[in-house]
Amino acid sequence: MNQQALRSKFNEVFQKEKLYFFAPGRVNLIGEHTDYNGGHVFPCALSFGTHCVFCKRDDDKIRLHSLNLPEKGVIEADLNHIEYKKEQDWANYPLGMIKTLQNHGYKLDHGFELLFWGDIPNGAGLSSSASIELATAVAMNKAFNLHIPQVELVKMAQEDENKFVGMNCGIMDQFASGMGKEDHAILLDCNTLDYEYVPLNLRGVSIVIINSNKKHALVTSEYNTRRKECEHALKELQQKLPVKSLGELSIEQFEQNKHLITNETERCRAKHAVYENQRTLQASAALKKGDLATFGKLMNESHVSLRDDYETSAPELDIIAETAWSVPGVLGARITGGGFGGCAVALVKDEAVKPLMDAINRVYPQKTGLKADFYIASAGGPARQMEKRY
Repeated sequence: MNQQALRSKFNEVFQKEKLYFFAPGRVNLIGEHTDYNGGHVFPCALSFGTHCVFCKRDDDKIRLHSLNLPEKGVIEADLNHIEYKKEQDWANYPLGMIKTLQNHGYKLDHGFELLFWGDIPNGAGLSSSASIELATAVAMNKAFNLHIPQVELVKMAQEDENKFVGMNCGIMDQFASGMGKEDHAILLDCNTLDYEYVPLNLRGVSIVIINSNKKHALVTSEYNTRRKECEHALKELQQKLPVKSLGELSIEQFEQNKHLITNETERCRAKHAVYENQRTLQASAALKKGDLATFGKLMNESHVSLRDDYETSAPELDIIAETAWSVPGVLGARITGGGFGGCAVALVKDEAVKPLMDAINRVYPQKTGLKADFYIASAGGPARQMEKRY
């Protein structure tokens, strides 16, 4: 869909037009389920994401429409009485962002209309929900002259998802969407929010995202259960260790004290959090040195840990990863995102991209009945107002 088509659709739905905003999706190269465990993550923002058009109203009504879900129609809410309703479906994400801003004392003094369109595959694990939240956040920030620093918008977007939507996620998705930088990945310490931009100098190597087309719904999955398991494991370790998160532990500290975790499943969950955090630091260091072979090896180890210790993979993702590992020129491949479906990400020599696609197209439909989709990822910029207006 081009800009003229989007403009036409907006006029068709709302009869008015005003400001245009964009927030990217993200892919996490390594560091999965470490964000809410106080560890490091290594995502990059993507060049595709969520587009949003804002239009002022003269009353207190909010009207929302998604071109991706036209069957849901226009969803309406009262600016002064926003609450979570299951029937609001996707609109709970922007409505929760608006409510969170109000909870922090920011005044929105008139109603408005928002039209959304995204080119992130729904349910793929590339953070369509975070991009909707950040698109809404930057729109509100600009339209109402709130002057909120971008990193504060990121924190409030996470609060929206945690408290309004009920998804107990960490901050990685919102941070990557809000703070992304073109041609860079972000090494983020989720304990402190200290971050570093790392250039993606891949030299003849591509980042390939493989969508399994196995949909996941994290709010209703076992995601929140995993978080509770890690929190309980941490409490048992704290009987002896003065730490506030699993991300503070070295591998040696964990191995010396893992006996304190009495439940075997919770011990596996904590092991993943600790080892994955160290893998993320090692992968970032390898990228800085141009050691893409080591980066790829760490990606493979990450997938195995997510499959066996954290159990957030799915048979479909395992088939994709294992097929990728068998293709010469694929340096590494792993599940990316929250899990239970969605996407894998692979680091692939340019000459091996087509053989990788051919191998997966040959094996995957035969074993699953599903067809995979492929995207060559490029790291894009942050959530922002776009200069062009409709």
